[in-house]
Amino acid sequence: MSFWIDTHCHLDAPELASDVDTVRNQAREAGVAHCVLPAVERANWDAVRTLAHQHGDSYALGIHPLCTRTAADDDLEWLARELEERQGDPRLVAVGEIGLDYFVDGLDPERQEHFYRGQLKLARRFGLPVVLHVRRSADRLLKGLREVRGLSGIAHAFNGSAQQAQAFLDLGFKLGFGGAVTYDRALQLRRLATELPLDCLVMETDSPDIPPHWLYTTAAEREAGRPQGRNTPGELPRIGAVVAELRGMPAQALAEASTANALAALPRLAPLLQSGPAPSRSFTDS
Repeated sequence: MSFWIDTHCHLDAPELASDVDTVRNQAREAGVAHCVLPAVERANWDAVRTLAHQHGDSYALGIHPLCTRTAADDDLEWLARELEERQGDPRLVAVGEIGLDYFVDGLDPERQEHFYRGQLKLARRFGLPVVLHVRRSADRLLKGLREVRGLSGIAHAFNGSAQQAQAFLDLGFKLGFGGAVTYDRALQLRRLATELPLDCLVMETDSPDIPPHWLYTTAAEREAGRPQGRNTPGELPRIGAVVAELRGMPAQALAEASTANALAALPRLAPLLQSGPAPSRSFTDS
């Protein structure tokens, strides 16, 4: 039986807080066997770890580029201590969400680079893959990866060029595809999802962010009283079906391939899927 892995899901987000257990159970019933929960700042490291253990999922620890403006100067030291303390936790599978963002105004590029490169070095030190935030920053991210060598992982929500995609693949990375690929107007992204080698694709929702087209409403529609639908991990099979249709293959085959790709990108996932979803109390209670 095939199943899906949501390789990028923010279950700790406020939008999901009121019924997160129900959200996760509904996703599991829809065929999403596992979710990877990336952190974004020091303040939510405990939250993603706790949720991962509660639901039999996994987590990553890191500092998101959008959070570098509020991060403390010593947060890299705190991250090093946290990774050291949690390195025996089998549900810690990566350093992330880290990266660079040149789309949002008001972010200090040098400060972003400082945290990005510092976290690449920590990932290498602790032998972990990285989960990368890539927004108008692919070339700079690649430059850092070529300088801090020996890393692999996932380029989350990839939306770059075919040449940039190939550069990530050459470094051993997988590329994450989610709700954005469901929009007809996303021509370049849909072309990538269709033409890239099957063994490079992993699936994600980025929930509650990046809703698929069937959940999206325009500003005018929201003003008229039609709320935007909530993006949850349970949307992943339908998103996957869109990608499968673009590639002309059965959704089940894409589920199997993308799951294998996720296991290759995040090697600590495989034992978790073999052992099942039971939480490990020794880490949730510490």
